[in-house]
Parts: sequence; structure tokens; C-alpha cells
Amino acid sequence: QVVLVESGGGSVQAGGSLRLSCTSNYVNYNHMAWFRQTPGKEREAVAAIYTKTDATYYADFVEGRFTISQDNAKTTMSLQMHRLKPEDTAMYFCAAGWGGSWSRAADYEKWGGGTQVTVSS
Repeated sequence: QVVLVESGGGSVQAGGSLRLSCTSNYVNYNHMAWFRQTPGKEREAVAAIYTKTDATYYADFVEGRFTISQDNAKTTMSLQMHRLKPEDTAMYFCAAGWGGSWSRAADYEKWGGGTQVTVSS
């Protein structure tokens, strides 16, 4: 059974940094991504990486503050977040899939349980 496990969430003040990690026991997905969700809202894409090429994609609201990466073994994907804003507060989910649109949640096959990020002003 494929398992994705997120870690690294927490509480920071605005302007601070956090690094999220997602560990997978399966390394052959074509793309992996971070999504986030707040209560009452739809899950939105934050960033994605195509594992075969290391191509990366970011949502407009990232504005250069986040960096998505994977380790050489492709078992761990990370999201380094800098200059965090209160509006970045959300549950962050790791996702893995085979293809489709990088920003479309329905195109991802496997999801982690999420890690909470809280940014205070």
C-alpha cells in the first residue's frame, strides 16, 4: 500500500519560514504536489514537481516565496516556505499522481493526511 506522510508543519509568525516534507514508500509517480485547504474552501494547488524531469510549477500566490524539491532517491519531496503570510494558514497536503494538470486535485491518485501550517500576524 502506497503511503504519503507529511511532516514539518507548525506555527510561525508572519515573515517566518517553514519546511514541509512528504515521504513516500513508492517512487514511480510522475508528479507530486502540495495542496492546501482551509475550512469551507476547496483544496488549492500550491506547487508541483514532475519527478522525471524536476520541472516545477507554482501557484501565482506563491510569488517566489516557496521552493518545491525532491531528494535524489525521490522518496522525499519538500516545500521550503519563506516570508509566510497569515493567508498561508491552512492544512497542507502532499499528493502524488501519474499525469493530467499539475494544479487539478482530481488528477492526483494518492494523498497524505495533511500537516497544519499556522501563520500569525
